[in-house]
Amino acid sequence: MRSLLQHPRSGALAVAVASAFCFGGSGPFAKPLINAGIPPLQVAWLRLAGGALLMLPFALRHAAVVRREPKLLLGYGVFAVAGVQACYFAAIARIPVSVALLIEFLGPVLVLGWIRFVRRRPVSRSAAVGVVIALAGLACVVEVWSGLTFDPLGLLLGLAAAACQAAYFVLSDSSAEADPRALTSYGLLVGAVVVAVIARPWEIEWSRLAGQVQLAGYAVPALVCVAWVVLVGTVLAYLTGIVAVRRLSAPVAGAVAFLEPVVATVLAWSLLAEHLGPVQLVGGALILAGAFIAQRTAPDKPGERELLGV
Repeated sequence: MRSLLQHPRSGALAVAVASAFCFGGSGPFAKPLINAGIPPLQVAWLRLAGGALLMLPFALRHAAVVRREPKLLLGYGVFAVAGVQACYFAAIARIPVSVALLIEFLGPVLVLGWIRFVRRRPVSRSAAVGVVIALAGLACVVEVWSGLTFDPLGLLLGLAAAACQAAYFVLSDSSAEADPRALTSYGLLVGAVVVAVIARPWEIEWSRLAGQVQLAGYAVPALVCVAWVVLVGTVLAYLTGIVAVRRLSAPVAGAVAFLEPVVATVLAWSLLAEHLGPVQLVGGALILAGAFIAQRTAPDKPGERELLGV
């Protein structure tokens, strides 16, 4: 611990790794709740509302940020929080956790596509190579030669999560003057409100949360999974993620975040008995490699800010 404090960059890398672990563990602990009959959007709302409630003291303490950065807070809450979580949880209800997360990590590729075809700006040759590698990996993961082996709607939801994930690092890196606790607390508040509109939490069957779910072949209290998703997969994940981006810059923190699908794959295999075949594992590695190359060629902070209009 002392050595980490003496080397701030090492400590920041440790925070980034912790963030990847926290984010990667949310899906494997949320899916048992979905399998128990709780709709995925309601599970997403529980995650966001629980996190918002725990972070409420910070929201009250940093109320001034609402006047200074209203667009940033709204964009972060809608895209980086509500959009990612709602689409990801809806996706894992239909396809394996690892597949959904691998597709979500196509976010940097989508950013480059936006730059090239919407903004009509040139991208580097290495960026184009990264896109090709990532798309080849996606073809392997979904096994297109077999006519797609997974639910098409689940794959589309994963791509929607990827589009929202592209905004996460950009918005985090564009928030140099916003306290991480303020950004997280208001992001969760906005996200909870947005998801509530479509999740209708007033219809949640609360009796299911008092029961048990199946995890790693054992019956565990559903509230254990809820607690993990809220405390570890939400509050700690977002706080450590923002701190990591702040101290390491978006490209470096984004590179470390590619541990997240690895964590999710291992946990899904050990806790949910979900596994990928050899070709799909190769495809997953190609997706991460291609997205990593794309991440390294992402624009600098001024360009990132302009992309999302913040």
